[in-house]
Amino acid sequence: MKIGIACGYSWDVAGGVQYHCRDLAKELIARGHDVSVIAPAENQPEEPFVYPVGAALPIRYNGSVARLAFGPKVNRSVRRWLREYDFDVLHVHEPFSPSVSMLALMSADCPVVSTFHTAMDRSRMLSIASPFVVPILDKIQARIAVSEEARRTAVQHLGGDAWVIPNGVFVADLAIGHRDDRFTGSAEHPTLAFLGRLDEPRKGLPVVAGAFAQIRQRFPGVRLFVAGKGDEEAAREMFGPHAQAVTFLGPVSDADKALLLGSVDAYLAPNTGGESFGIILVEAMSAGAFVIASDIPAFRAVLNDGEFGAHFANDNPDDLARVVCESLADVQRRNEVARRAAQAAWRYDWGTVASHIFSVYETAIRMDKVQVIDE
Repeated sequence: MKIGIACGYSWDVAGGVQYHCRDLAKELIARGHDVSVIAPAENQPEEPFVYPVGAALPIRYNGSVARLAFGPKVNRSVRRWLREYDFDVLHVHEPFSPSVSMLALMSADCPVVSTFHTAMDRSRMLSIASPFVVPILDKIQARIAVSEEARRTAVQHLGGDAWVIPNGVFVADLAIGHRDDRFTGSAEHPTLAFLGRLDEPRKGLPVVAGAFAQIRQRFPGVRLFVAGKGDEEAAREMFGPHAQAVTFLGPVSDADKALLLGSVDAYLAPNTGGESFGIILVEAMSAGAFVIASDIPAFRAVLNDGEFGAHFANDNPDDLARVVCESLADVQRRNEVARRAAQAAWRYDWGTVASHIFSVYETAIRMDKVQVIDE
């Protein structure tokens, strides 16, 4: 099958939607399909299946920065891509964002599947744009949402409904054979990890900083590893005198990320909101980590209300400290929960997820062939 995947966000800056499009394309190509991904990018990405359309413009959106591409030049590139490849099905991601996906949807003359990734309670931009976007969405034969939260957002603002198919990971690539001595803790020196942008408050590093003094009071030898881009000096200042127990790793490779997640005593996911799924939780589960996450709906869904990890009250450093200390003190429970979580992670493996998505492609193609006859 010839499959086009439209990613509205810049390929030059890594993010959840880009990873989803990349890994889905890899899995489908491995199955023998002809796949091309179109996305904003200044230069040709290392993935040969990506069709770049130029640089993107950063726009603040949903508590983060979205890098989008729009305009006549981009539109011409999108139309050229559609003509050259003549796809059997087009898969557009975040079609209501003013970028490549929306342009591809507007110009497509083949069956279209959409995936909605975003979750939010209210959006002024979506409320204003929905009267203009909804007619365009009528071109979509089948819709997917990566979570119930993303589905709720799409239904609330755009109507219709969607299949819920989660984000995927390559579970086997994340499972580690042995713990890495760089990150492994002990009873006297337990280790914790945080991954995320240092200067994006909704990722929750300030919550960790607020809890760290209490954690050190109970476990004086605790060490915290912080991985991610951002202003390290500003982040270090948040921890005050306790910064001496924090190691800032900066951006880490996929291999080191898996080793970090699978080696520490607990992975902390203190995100305060704006998350539709929780792919990092699934990655941590796959690596064998014990996950401590905020109780936002998306994270409760992935951890099955604490069956595959532990939750604390969102944006509450005191409760985070309590849950961390209780978890560090109960080694047997941590190990049992992490083992169950690693098994549960397989439901998110791309081998399973891509099959569900491909079934939606087949449904969209069948629906496109159905003609309604007026009597």
